[in-house]
Amino acid sequence: MKKIEYNYEPHRLKWWHAPLLLLLVLGTIFIVQERTTDSQAKAWKQQEVQHSEGMVFGTFYHITYQSAQSLDDSIKAVLQQVDASLSPFNKQSVISAINHNTSMLTDAMLREVFLMAQEISAETDGAFDITVAPLVNLWGFGFQNMDSVTDDMVNDLRHYVGIEKVKLTNGKIEKAHPDMMLDCSAIAKGYGVDAVGRMLEHQGIHSYMVEIGGEVRLRGHNPRGENWNIGINKPQEKQQTDIEQIISTTNTSMATSGNYRNFYVKEGKKYAHTIDPRTGYPVQHNILSATVLAEDCAVADAYATSFMVLGLDSAKQVLQKHPELQAFFIYSTTDGKTKEWYSPQLKNLLKKNK
Repeated sequence: MKKIEYNYEPHRLKWWHAPLLLLLVLGTIFIVQERTTDSQAKAWKQQEVQHSEGMVFGTFYHITYQSAQSLDDSIKAVLQQVDASLSPFNKQSVISAINHNTSMLTDAMLREVFLMAQEISAETDGAFDITVAPLVNLWGFGFQNMDSVTDDMVNDLRHYVGIEKVKLTNGKIEKAHPDMMLDCSAIAKGYGVDAVGRMLEHQGIHSYMVEIGGEVRLRGHNPRGENWNIGINKPQEKQQTDIEQIISTTNTSMATSGNYRNFYVKEGKKYAHTIDPRTGYPVQHNILSATVLAEDCAVADAYATSFMVLGLDSAKQVLQKHPELQAFFIYSTTDGKTKEWYSPQLKNLLKKNK
């Protein structure tokens, strides 16, 4: 087989420049801010609520937790560990070394994420695939290269896509072809959320909210002793923040996939920008936004991406096999309008439009 020359760039659907990613985050999941009275504010202080925020993975993080002391340094240390393992933008990271074939050795974080990616790929019939980056870059962010992509180009790059062509053996990655790349961007933010949450739990903290770029892990209660309220925006073309729904919940994680402010229209129907790793072509499904709830954020993150590939009907079939997952979909109808579908378990958790 003739070697294909192409310029690889890290997966840009989820690891984008900070200003643009911030706009995308505002269109997915966000923490609903509610007014508090003086007495409520006093209660926050009495409960010794700590806040930590900053930037990581090219996006922003916000963490709220109940603790007598700040753990900001520990939080940053955990995030740096995840970045050093999984970031394709960190030239010194473990995954960068593997992608450039300078070292095939993994670390504990990459091994955990790789095995999780393998499992979810199998459960979604290949809809989730951490080797899809070459195809994503071929089409360009927002399908900007759509007019120049040919069938031959897609078929050539498909030789380098497929998680079944990558193995983890004795702590080392074995690739079927050296030009194959691993890009965990569709799961790494969720994994980072989990890593921080587990660190907090190890410190004896039972009530917290960890959010990185719109991916969220919730435990215990908010500073008012209530469930956490997470808002999901309406799919709108302009940068607006009208709320589609509010989910009031705890002891779960949530992630949203879907850039419904950057879609294309074909025959009067809206389609989100998503590449099917199984075909190499844009999906022809009508899901504009997929929010998934799971115990761990990495799992929610990966399944949210998978559902954008699978489409509404196939996503529902996966949910039937996995009762531990719940989902909230915003989709486009044949007449161009938007509707929502959600798992029956979420009915009592929705606060808006009851």
